[in-house]
Amino acid sequence: MAENDWGYSCENGPATWTEKFPEARGARQSPVDIDTSRASSGGSAPPLKWRYSVNHPRSVVNPGYCWRVDENGYDSELRGGPLGSDVYKLQQWHCHWGAVNGEGSEHTVDGRSFSGELHLVHWNTTKYNSFSEAAGQPDGLAVLGVLLMCGKKHDELDKVIRLLPFIQHKNDKVTLSDSLDPVKLLPPHNAYWTYPGSLTTPPCTESVTWILFKEPVQVSADQLASMRKLKCGEASCGVEAMEVLHNYRPTLPLGNRELRDYSHGN
Repeated sequence: MAENDWGYSCENGPATWTEKFPEARGARQSPVDIDTSRASSGGSAPPLKWRYSVNHPRSVVNPGYCWRVDENGYDSELRGGPLGSDVYKLQQWHCHWGAVNGEGSEHTVDGRSFSGELHLVHWNTTKYNSFSEAAGQPDGLAVLGVLLMCGKKHDELDKVIRLLPFIQHKNDKVTLSDSLDPVKLLPPHNAYWTYPGSLTTPPCTESVTWILFKEPVQVSADQLASMRKLKCGEASCGVEAMEVLHNYRPTLPLGNRELRDYSHGN
């Protein structure tokens, strides 16, 4: 099925995804509302640990529904916390946002939405040989989720946002040659919630251990406005290419999944 058969409009938005992607009906779907009264204490799991490569060329891509930064296979490591002894590697990171400030995060916290959400997508290199293999397995992926709130400009993220005018249309791609430290995308305090979930875009595979940081990170109103200027069509569509004003999936029921709270952070 073609990638552009789904999106966020009335015709192809999240309410229609289950027709073409049956896994989107599952009991382990994401995002969810983080009901803090339901979260059980995570206890004394080993702290989350990460290590990322800073100086390597990355690709900034418009897949038609967001902006995405591809790590191009460079070395990185995420382990600890709910991931046990398995080692996960950063594949790509991307963003979701809303048409107006104050909406756009995929996860909500006690019903509250934020202005956007950054997802750092990792795959389990201990058990699987490739991202695509891992993406089909229940413990294949781990996603760090960072809630974005409207406030002051985010300097590290701006290295990507400055390039968005060059990837206005679907399938546009540029190289980010500046050094960039993914650690600077994460909040200073590392307390988080975790639960078993899914990809929030089709095929909505139920393969993700979600790790959602409690502390939001600030981005500016101008930075959010730049994201909304991206278009979901190719340049050949001309002026009709619609802007990606919002690209978040509404929350789904947590059901009987365990939501754990690691408040000690690192």
